[in-house]
Amino acid sequence: MKKIRITLALTFLITTYAKAQKVSFEEYDLNNGMHVILHQDTSAPVVTTAVMYHVGAKDEQPNRTGMAHFFEHLLFEGTKNIKKGDWFKIVAANGGKNNANTTDDRTYYYEIFPSNNLALGLWMESERLLHPVINQSGVDTQNEVVKEEKRLRVDNQPYGKFLENVKKHIFKKHPYKGTTIGKMEHLDNATLEEFLAFNKKFYVPNNATLVVAGDIDIKNTKKLIQDYFATIPRGAEITRNFSKETPITQQINAKAYDANIQIPAIVNAYRTPAMKTRDARVLDMISTYLSDGKSSVLYKKLVDTKKMALQVGAFNFSQEDYGTYIVYGLPLGKTSLTDITKEIDEEIVKIQTNLISVKAYQKLQNKFENNFVNANASVEGIANSLARYHVLYGDTNLINTEIDIYRSITRKEIKEVAKKYLNPNQRLVLEYLPTKK
Repeated sequence: MKKIRITLALTFLITTYAKAQKVSFEEYDLNNGMHVILHQDTSAPVVTTAVMYHVGAKDEQPNRTGMAHFFEHLLFEGTKNIKKGDWFKIVAANGGKNNANTTDDRTYYYEIFPSNNLALGLWMESERLLHPVINQSGVDTQNEVVKEEKRLRVDNQPYGKFLENVKKHIFKKHPYKGTTIGKMEHLDNATLEEFLAFNKKFYVPNNATLVVAGDIDIKNTKKLIQDYFATIPRGAEITRNFSKETPITQQINAKAYDANIQIPAIVNAYRTPAMKTRDARVLDMISTYLSDGKSSVLYKKLVDTKKMALQVGAFNFSQEDYGTYIVYGLPLGKTSLTDITKEIDEEIVKIQTNLISVKAYQKLQNKFENNFVNANASVEGIANSLARYHVLYGDTNLINTEIDIYRSITRKEIKEVAKKYLNPNQRLVLEYLPTKK
């Protein structure tokens, strides 16, 4: 009876907390097509101004990879009214911080300021959109910056190219087969006219979502947005028609070599559906069940109990058009890569054959509840989520309702989705090996 009371109390607390976390927002479009999302939170005197552009590495020409990521750097160079090198100085001098990031699907810029600097944040983002200075000097400067980033994060990073090698085998037609950072020779060969054309095509208000979140007055914020953004001309409509992938029906075997590693890795990867599908959410739960934390199935089995692996993991790399489900392991001692795969496959077959336990299922639900709360725990996180849900999912209110999808996933669905996607004849088996001396 005591156990029942505790369970009911925990359920009540989780439900109450989740409801309290509901994010209120208002959204509308300017006449030029820019989508605006406003979220008021007066609990702290800070404001986030953010713009997400629906452009990523998949939108590049095959011989000009790296453009989207390059623009993430280039558009901090300066504008008609912000001198070269002054962007970060202005932000810091006004008590703020800012950053940007790029994926295959979108590019995101944001500033966090004391709320009395809302107008400054909006002006700076309108300057980035309306008056960027794109010249050969800026291109040359950022080319060196990007090259150094690639050397540090990819070329000289242990296991830095494993995802690159997975993608080029999993995708044969879709531009996801490339990397976000791209090839340096493509950027070296790009002309200034090509950079200007990329900006003209993708950095337009009708390809942008503006989020303002934090300690704001809604009426005043709308006026500022109208003043700074409404007169920016609409761009040409962007159409996307990417090639569809042929289903994988036979195991793909491949090898890749890395001079920065001494311990090999085995990577089993499966092509999976887009992030907005229900199946993608089920795959999220399966990866959490398999490898999230030291009590997870694969860690307990291969690292703790059998001591066959130094590290093992599973994750669902879910994107706008497709996903890639990746399971990997680093062997310990004389364990072979084949043995690692065999042990992993045994656990996947268990999921495909039997329902996971009620206890394991409840643990999954608790983790996803916790992740949901944490994602919306700060204004910065809320701004990112609002933009992402609108741009990539087409439904801003998923910030409040996506957790309901996870709550509704059943043990039976977990079994069925594992059977549908995680089969040997539907995967890539990549041996990631040290370069031979």
